[in-house]
Amino acid sequence: MKENTKNNKLRGIYDDVMLPNYSPAHFIPEKAEGSRIWDKDNKEYIDFGGGIAVNSLGHAHPALINALTEQSKKFWHVSNYLTNEPAINLAKKLTELTFAENIFFSNSGTEANEAAIKIARKFHSSKGQKRNEIVSFQNSFHGRSLLNISLGSSDMHRNGFEPLIPGIRHGNFNDLASLEDLITDQTAAVIVEPVQGEAGVYAASKEFIKELRKESSKKGAILIIDEVQSGVGRTGSLYSYMDYDIEPDIVTSAKGLGGGIPIGATLTTKMVGESMQPGTHGSTFGGNPMACAVANEVIDIVSDQKFLDGVKEKESVFLNLLSEFEVSKVFSAIRSSGLWIGCDLIDRNANDVINLAYEEGLIMVSAGTNCLRLAPALNISNDEIEEGIKILKRILLGE
Repeated sequence: MKENTKNNKLRGIYDDVMLPNYSPAHFIPEKAEGSRIWDKDNKEYIDFGGGIAVNSLGHAHPALINALTEQSKKFWHVSNYLTNEPAINLAKKLTELTFAENIFFSNSGTEANEAAIKIARKFHSSKGQKRNEIVSFQNSFHGRSLLNISLGSSDMHRNGFEPLIPGIRHGNFNDLASLEDLITDQTAAVIVEPVQGEAGVYAASKEFIKELRKESSKKGAILIIDEVQSGVGRTGSLYSYMDYDIEPDIVTSAKGLGGGIPIGATLTTKMVGESMQPGTHGSTFGGNPMACAVANEVIDIVSDQKFLDGVKEKESVFLNLLSEFEVSKVFSAIRSSGLWIGCDLIDRNANDVINLAYEEGLIMVSAGTNCLRLAPALNISNDEIEEGIKILKRILLGE
């Protein structure tokens, strides 16, 4: 790296003042537009990471800027002693477009999942049932709170934070045969990702989700679909559960919902949500009018069927270009769910490759030690896809 650059000066300050739980890139973004970012030294990058599936419409989308600007001129925050029109409008849209009848807004996927578990336990408690067990799955990721690392199974996320939350059982993802014994009359809720993103973009089979719905219903357990990453168009459907021909009891949403503005949402039915009376749960910033104003625009754009069809078309562009890498024995496997792609490297460390990509002007993210994960803006252009893949070819194939 060059000495005394704007990037390096700021990065040095970062190392002094920030908690060392992250290991960010050596460069610092200055501005961004669409699927391109420029750093403090004016170097340009193609963004295949999308803020880890957050920047659903890229950077600085005009409609989102307008929504944020207009709401910022009215009011920023009112707390939940008052409600606000953007939150009401967003909740109405989500109920019209999904199975849900009631919405709870928060600030993140972690909070959306916390709310989901509380709703499920409260539902049973209100009926005099002493169910409190939660079923989750190996290799899942649901967030970083103590509850959510307990729901997940990563030793790296758990070590040093014990004791974990009791009452959680872990099944094997996509294992149909185990579900009958896994879900019992003590199970309050089952939580599952339709696509395990942090594990490397592994999709649940249709048979698995259908059987999960069947067993949950038979045993009286609440089925929670964690769509924090898979929702809001990421897989080519507005929400991924829609591809499985089932209706969940609760869906959690965040990441792409705000297009870059922090927001979380927990979607459920009136029957499941009716026990959450005043005082049972809350969020100081949940339902923030500026976040909801932006999310309204995101949903308006992403829910259009033509837009969703475009996500699947762009997935095909990516896969056609990436197939050359598999033939060249660079990747052992490529998995995708819409614009969410996992590429398993052969004898290469993912973070090493990502650092090389930064030098060449490409941003990606990882899943584990050997999987490159791509989660670009849903409206990334075909030209930008091709340009980014050319950079990846230079790094991995020497072309």
